[in-house]
Amino acid sequence: MVFSDLFFLFVFLPAFGLSYLLATWIDKLIGKRNSDVPIDSAEIANAKYTWRNFILVVFSFIFYAWGEPVYVFLMFFCVIVNYLSGRFIDSKESSGRKTALVIGLVINIAILGIFKYAGFFAGVLNDVGIPMPVPAISLPIGISFYIFQSISYLVDVYRRESPVQKKFLNLLLYISMFPQLIAGPIVRYGTIAHEISNRHVSSSDFADGLFRFLTGLGKKVILANQLSEISDQFLVNGLNDLSMSGAWIGVLAFTLQIYFDFSGYSDMAIGLGRCLGFHFNENFHHPYCCDSITDFWRRWHISLGSFFRDYVYIPLGGNRRHQALNILIVWFLTGMWHGASWNFIIWGVYFGLIVMLEKYTILKIKKYIPSVFLHIYSLLLVIIGWGIFYFDDFGKMQVFFNSFAGQGVALTDFLSQTTLTDYFWLWIVALVFCLPVREWCVNLLARMFVRKESGDNAVNGLDSSESSNAKSFWYRFFVYSARTVVSVVILVLSVALLVGATNNAFIYTRF
Repeated sequence: MVFSDLFFLFVFLPAFGLSYLLATWIDKLIGKRNSDVPIDSAEIANAKYTWRNFILVVFSFIFYAWGEPVYVFLMFFCVIVNYLSGRFIDSKESSGRKTALVIGLVINIAILGIFKYAGFFAGVLNDVGIPMPVPAISLPIGISFYIFQSISYLVDVYRRESPVQKKFLNLLLYISMFPQLIAGPIVRYGTIAHEISNRHVSSSDFADGLFRFLTGLGKKVILANQLSEISDQFLVNGLNDLSMSGAWIGVLAFTLQIYFDFSGYSDMAIGLGRCLGFHFNENFHHPYCCDSITDFWRRWHISLGSFFRDYVYIPLGGNRRHQALNILIVWFLTGMWHGASWNFIIWGVYFGLIVMLEKYTILKIKKYIPSVFLHIYSLLLVIIGWGIFYFDDFGKMQVFFNSFAGQGVALTDFLSQTTLTDYFWLWIVALVFCLPVREWCVNLLARMFVRKESGDNAVNGLDSSESSNAKSFWYRFFVYSARTVVSVVILVLSVALLVGATNNAFIYTRF
């Protein structure tokens, strides 16, 4: 099941919402009855959210089991392992803590290795002349995300940066929570540890979360799905007759598609979490506004980058020793994380080499280079990277890059020209929404209201507190009115496009 699905929007979400409201009422009723019972504060906090957390876990398992029920048992086993490891790590014996950490990490990495990489490594051994049966193991959806969350939980508990979770249901909730289960962002345990058993949802939180969810839905359905038709048209169906302009249009469409697809999912996950009282960290920050590849990776899939920084790069020595080697290791692993295929490894090493070279070259003189050249340089390298990322078949990749460099069947063709004109408004809207449009609008509105009310204040003799209250009211009224209109438009357009849609899967669910 995916978020951009009519069943999810009009059956799963309403059923979950009603069940969660009922669980909230039961929790509050039980809380009132137990208000005079002498129990400690931790038990009170857990008791206040028991039924809500239970309902969230149940619906998370339904959500995950919808496509592949057998792998629910794998995730449940993973939670048991991490729960027991965490409890042993929390013990005061230093030797036992380290052993428990190592055992927990080994089991987590083994689960990921067996289900994601066993077939790849068996194939590599066969290619070098070592006979090895290639296991036919299908990849469990979201395994990379919940395994990385499990690893972060164990390491943070070992470092005493986060408290151990003593209630099994709460750890099960953290790892299986459906808003971010199958395609991230990678949520650190410390980010939501307190909110698991002590969260509050105000009307403002719910409104913000709902708008964020619908914004993500629009990114996915209105933009990413339509852009995928263009990229498929050139990079799949028309690859054998690809012209230079066709190669550029196809990879540009994929460049925009993967951004709106993945950032749209992150927006939807963050929005759903906000509606439930959880505050997930941002996962994207307008990456195509970057002025270097280093800057791009500070803005793209932020949760993955911070994971490798804190759990791999810094423990290896970070900037203190073997910096170049540490960068290459991190980027090799980043490529491997995305999939068991050579193109992902090459893609990771490609960016690793660029990031390493930038540290010794362009980052030292960046302030002397005009920003327009920095943006062009960065985007060109990013687009080339997405070309490597797209093709897991080296023969097809070679055909693409030959055409991309002008060595294809022609420089341009009729299909390329009509694609630019037929999808003109899609290209314009997609390019505009790669920019920080929302921040610009918010800042513009704030300045407009401040100026207007400052003038009214001078004319009418109002003091600053009265002016501030007026600004607050009219600003909120305008913002929420605009959000309501935009939300309705997005929902109507998305539903209309989802009826009969055949290409609706999220790209990152396969990682």
